[in-house]
Amino acid sequence: MTPLEPEALRTRQALSVLIVSTLAFTVCFMVWMMFGVIGIPIRKALNLNATEFGLLTATPVLTGSLIRVPLGIWTDRYGGRIVMAILMALTVPAIWLMAYATQFWHFIVIGLFVGLAGGSFSVGTPYVARWFPKNRQGFAMGVYGAGNSGAAVNKFVAPALVVAFGWTLVPQVYAAIMLGTVVLFWLFSYSDPKHLVPSNVRFADQLKALKDPRVLKYCQYYSIVFGGYVALSLWMVQYYVGEYGLDIRVAALLAACFSLPGGVLRAIGGWFSDRYGAHSVTWWVMWVSWICLFLLSYPQTEFTVATVDGTRTFGIGLNVYAFTALMFVLGIAWAFGKASVFKYISDEYPENIGAISGIVGLAGGLGGFVLPIMFGALLDLTGVRSSAFMLMYGVVWVSLIWMYFTEVRRTELMGPHATAAGQRA
Repeated sequence: MTPLEPEALRTRQALSVLIVSTLAFTVCFMVWMMFGVIGIPIRKALNLNATEFGLLTATPVLTGSLIRVPLGIWTDRYGGRIVMAILMALTVPAIWLMAYATQFWHFIVIGLFVGLAGGSFSVGTPYVARWFPKNRQGFAMGVYGAGNSGAAVNKFVAPALVVAFGWTLVPQVYAAIMLGTVVLFWLFSYSDPKHLVPSNVRFADQLKALKDPRVLKYCQYYSIVFGGYVALSLWMVQYYVGEYGLDIRVAALLAACFSLPGGVLRAIGGWFSDRYGAHSVTWWVMWVSWICLFLLSYPQTEFTVATVDGTRTFGIGLNVYAFTALMFVLGIAWAFGKASVFKYISDEYPENIGAISGIVGLAGGLGGFVLPIMFGALLDLTGVRSSAFMLMYGVVWVSLIWMYFTEVRRTELMGPHATAAGQRA
């Protein structure tokens, strides 16, 4: 058997890294979203209100968000292979212990450690990107980011286990899956010393770019397309159960209509971002989000009208089919948006992807932590379930206005120069 040429060997290694890293991220995201399903029987057992339920589901997201910046920096310095393997291995005991929690504070504390899995995004993004040429980085990061579909995998696996064996089996199964994934990742991933930031570069030097005002804008975008995705992935199963009275298995299946495209189509968003530029893709993502959230915000309403034949009562509201269709479209839009935001980063910060993706990922993760709590508080305050979408609608308005004044007014979105302008943005 003849040895591979250096370029062929490099290509094979890059594909292996991409595949095994995407698998690892999928499993990490599945674990990260665990409370979106098992939180429902836990809520019933502990008699939690909506705000407490929001805190329960969001707790792992907090740790996964806060750890992203140091993980991104450590990836630049030590390499993605070692950082990812250690990170996943550390979560296994916490996942297993979740099955033995009995009180609310138990779930909160253990959830903080389980949440470390969410930091895997800031490891894999720079790790994968550096194995590919610049013109294919958007696609590569999009494929890796498709691991977000772990949220949908969780909705297929966890409800079946809950119904058949009870919720306590879910963390035990997930701990075994995570352990197996650590082994597979280590066996089929590679390291390249050329990808490391030189040892004479200090952490403080890497963080200087965070003073750039563009980073703050990308944080805002990502808090919607990723933070909103995480928040709604955690919130949707119980929303379907409460709003439409569905069984947990049916509710999880319909909720996956949002989570699945929101994850797997990220690779297509990466391709579009490579082809048309990060700016153009993000702009249209925000508009599609605005329209969907406007329609989703409208609560179930009955009103009475005086007619010539007396009073008549009319009802306005989304049935389960229309609601699911809008969530499906929203999931596609946010999949594209997650890829386009990171295309901005790979274009503008090629030497500092780890640190910048860490801070932007932190903003997105914090959005995923804060939003479920706010969803619960709004529900307790107003009693209107669609208030969650009203909140998201307002956040998208902020991004559209910000994007218009900082980018759109000086960028040609249509015509012969549109692609070039979008890529410069």
